[in-house]
Amino acid sequence: MLMAMTAAFSLSAWADEADSMASVERFEVIGQQPAHHGTLGAVDSLLKQQGVDFSEAGGVSALPILNGMMGDRVKVLIDGNDVTASCANQMNPPLSYISASQVADANVVAGVSPVSAGGDNIAGVIEISSLNPKFSESDSLQWNSGYISAGYHSINDALLLGVGAELASHNFSLNYQGAYEDANSYKDGNGDKVLDTLYRSQNHVLTAAWRDATQQFALKLTHQYIPFQGFANQYMDMTDNRSYGVLARYLKQLNHDGEFSAQTNWHTVTHKMGFFTPEKTGMMPMNTDGDDYSYQLHWRLPMSSSSMLLLGQETYDYHLDDDWPAVTGSSMMGPNDYVNINNGRRLRAALYGEWQQHLNPNWWWSLGGRYEYVMTNAGEVQAYNSMSMMGMTNVDATAASAFNNSNHKRSDNLLDITLMTRYQLSAAQQLEFGLAQKNRAPNLYERYSWGQGVMASTMIGWFGDGNGYVGDINLKPETARTLSIAYKANTESWQFSATSWYTKVQDYIDAQVIGTFNKSGLPAGQRNLLQFINLDATLYGARINAGYRLADNLSGSWQLDASISATHGERDNSNEPLYQIKPLQTALALQQQLGSWQNSVVWQWVAAKDRVDPRRLENDTAAYSLINFTSRMKWQQVTLSLALNNLLDHYYELPLGGVSIADYKADSSVGFNQMVGSGRSLEFGVSYSF
Repeated sequence: MLMAMTAAFSLSAWADEADSMASVERFEVIGQQPAHHGTLGAVDSLLKQQGVDFSEAGGVSALPILNGMMGDRVKVLIDGNDVTASCANQMNPPLSYISASQVADANVVAGVSPVSAGGDNIAGVIEISSLNPKFSESDSLQWNSGYISAGYHSINDALLLGVGAELASHNFSLNYQGAYEDANSYKDGNGDKVLDTLYRSQNHVLTAAWRDATQQFALKLTHQYIPFQGFANQYMDMTDNRSYGVLARYLKQLNHDGEFSAQTNWHTVTHKMGFFTPEKTGMMPMNTDGDDYSYQLHWRLPMSSSSMLLLGQETYDYHLDDDWPAVTGSSMMGPNDYVNINNGRRLRAALYGEWQQHLNPNWWWSLGGRYEYVMTNAGEVQAYNSMSMMGMTNVDATAASAFNNSNHKRSDNLLDITLMTRYQLSAAQQLEFGLAQKNRAPNLYERYSWGQGVMASTMIGWFGDGNGYVGDINLKPETARTLSIAYKANTESWQFSATSWYTKVQDYIDAQVIGTFNKSGLPAGQRNLLQFINLDATLYGARINAGYRLADNLSGSWQLDASISATHGERDNSNEPLYQIKPLQTALALQQQLGSWQNSVVWQWVAAKDRVDPRRLENDTAAYSLINFTSRMKWQQVTLSLALNNLLDHYYELPLGGVSIADYKADSSVGFNQMVGSGRSLEFGVSYSF
């Protein structure tokens, strides 16, 4: 529920500003600057430090949550590239395609994000930047820098590696970065293995860039390979994920400090689901192929010494095929392939304009409008077979026939409007206000998942709740109207910020119960068959952060930081809770720095979760607290890090973790218990730069 507001978010990937206008182009940008090559593993570790919550999934595939909303409601851009999760369970979300060691900058804007930051979202925008070419003063291409990083986590025997190398001249730059991670299933606070949480992943990025006095061109090539990744809260696992990407970016300095940016992107992924470990067994292959094509044209035009105009035109074209091959010898899963989404397409075309004005030394404001046309479509589908067993209707065959006889093409027109202001109360205090209307059109799975049988429907859904989901072609786009207010103060000895937000969502995409099922036949085994529907919802929350410098003496600089955050979400028609709303959370940190040696002890407390979604059969969770210790020291080119997470080895359930389907499959009598967090973990790393 981070409440950052920025006035020129999309410019973070462009060239640094030299004029005084740069100081007024942002309200608040929270980022990781510069790259920390010693920070290995998933990008989650960086974003959690900035207040982003996550819905647990695989080891590198957790879904970010902003302002109580997850999934596609949060727009994630990697170097401006909009990558779509090509999976019925969103096992390959955008953040899974980059590792923390490859990140140069991470910006988070929740709620009221400017139209220049991106559309098709109602919760906010997360922009990850890795394209950061560096040049030298040399006339010839020669060695510039490099690094080697390694880490180990005891809780799951995780091995993490990162490497990078860069050649540079005055006009050319060539950079490679690679990351590798391999982990077994982790253990909880009782020392028991949390089944099906093992994974292996590798990411590679190769970047070439050229520049002269007024322009720059960069080309980025990416490749990812995940041979396996367990998903304890899904019925399936990832058994293969291979992706390739090409990004080309051109920057041109215009007269009077203006700038033009043109970018084109292509990203393709071949994704397979099935079973690979005895920790969760089964037999059912699922194949998905996805392709993202896009381009973005952006202009930054200074209109005076105190005003700026941002203009942009963007197009995003996504293609998806999702089919489940027949299983030889199975009467239920054959003889045909199950065609879930055939030739699916989601096309977005957008125009935006944003005006920024510095009225006087105290007042700044920004007003923007963004129009998007969104078209979705999909071809005909088929069930495994049309046979009826024991006189029962083949519901999937009936549903396929009904789907094929309907009109699949849908078009939506979306209008985003954002107004932001900032008032400088004094040199150390400021007020920020934001008002926005944001929209998101349904994704392909929400509209075109047609199967209504238990097996077919339980393959759909990224919520980790064990229920089954059915799409609805006639879903409307979500429209969120958000008001946010923030107060911030900063002196030499203390810092304080308090932010609050209130969001009304028209046509929020939720779910209604259309049936029940019980695979075990035991009382604890009941789940619901759900269909996506539109309804109205309300979400609001607040966050307070404070910091106080305790002392500066021979033992170093001592700082005490504290935070508290709360989120509330409910359906308007019944006041019932929305799914996966995090309970009250507080944190208290004591930090010490002595030269290049940094230490911190953090106490985190999370309240009990008793407001749960009855339709998704969401579990209550008990309150818990954790103590984490970290230490980092830099000596010349070597950086050493040590961490003890969950120092007291507490056992706790994850409020946003969903249920353990792996445990249920191992012993159906336990029912659908909540996913649990990891126990005490000793983590250390070393990074050498050269």
